[in-house]
Amino acid sequence: MYKKILLPTDGSDYAEQEVERVSRLIADGGEIIVLSVAGKLTSSAFQSGRKVRKMNERLLKEAKDAVEHMADKFDSSLNVKKIVRTGFAAETINEVAAEEGVELIVISASGKSGLHRFILGSVTEEVLKTADIDVLLVHNS
Repeated sequence: MYKKILLPTDGSDYAEQEVERVSRLIADGGEIIVLSVAGKLTSSAFQSGRKVRKMNERLLKEAKDAVEHMADKFDSSLNVKKIVRTGFAAETINEVAAEEGVELIVISASGKSGLHRFILGSVTEEVLKTADIDVLLVHNS
């Protein structure tokens, strides 16, 4: 059993399987940290600052919604902390794990479809390669 588990989410529909596994692995009185990382776009010659700000606001809102959606799936008797950060996903996941003293990261093997699936796959792979703690890879089908 683990005292602190980090559960990164991208808002995909696979939350049920991850919630089930984390709920079984958390120690009595332990803490589950649900994290979503919003990417941050920068202005360029092709995108105005105003459009980029709007897109960043939307990405942040989606991250907040993803954390709320995932956290709501846990039994109310469990201690669930919600964190939303902006940055590069894999790097931020590992930073939060270190800051919070997490013992286990539970991450999905697949998430959204199309381009999002490719991106999530690369995030998952990067977390697996760079994490200093145990990582449980949940295969969703």
